[in-house]
Amino acid sequence: MPLPSAPASPSEPSRNCPRCPRLAAFRDTWRAREPSWFNAPVPSFGSSDARLLIVGLAPGLQGANRTGRPFTGDYAGILLYATLGEFGFAKGTFDARIDDGLTLTDCRISNAVRCVPPENKPTTLEINTCRDFLKPTIAEMTKLRAIVALGAIAHASVLTAFAAKKSAMPFKHAGKNMLPHQGPGEIALFSSYHCSRYNTNTGVLTTDMFRDVFRSVRGYLDAA
Repeated sequence: MPLPSAPASPSEPSRNCPRCPRLAAFRDTWRAREPSWFNAPVPSFGSSDARLLIVGLAPGLQGANRTGRPFTGDYAGILLYATLGEFGFAKGTFDARIDDGLTLTDCRISNAVRCVPPENKPTTLEINTCRDFLKPTIAEMTKLRAIVALGAIAHASVLTAFAAKKSAMPFKHAGKNMLPHQGPGEIALFSSYHCSRYNTNTGVLTTDMFRDVFRSVRGYLDAA
């Protein structure tokens, strides 16, 4: 399976980004252990012309860190990409491989933290450091009208990127807030529990709950 490259740009860290020493060391450990894996900052997936941006937490060790595409190779992607397809944000068959032919429609996917963290738990400093890539990712999306934040950390990082008051927009599943920004058109922030195996197995997030979020997003964009 060919591995994608991670281009260096204002919105994409370089393959050997050194800015978070703990994450860089963890990345090097897995490069030595699994040299065929991607093992690098995972680039955003989808066009910068999209109106919808989905922001997750960070790459999964055996998911995006292995394959090089967000939410590809682990359980969370099964629910996410099925839901995107149902509401017209994805086309093709998701087969948990970067060469499965799946494409996104008017949608882009990124993460608050681009490198896989140990135990899937980035530190506050790592989240803040990687926001230097989230902010230009948002800025280059000139047609952006909606963001879906998957989980409280992604929600908070998006709010910080927009210099929005967190106390005025607390995280809650199926929440919707309008973000302050200087560009034309309004940008809505929709929030959801993360579509992780833990959340779905424990019933924190059901398939219907997740679908309801994207049904709201679809309705919002269709009315825009």
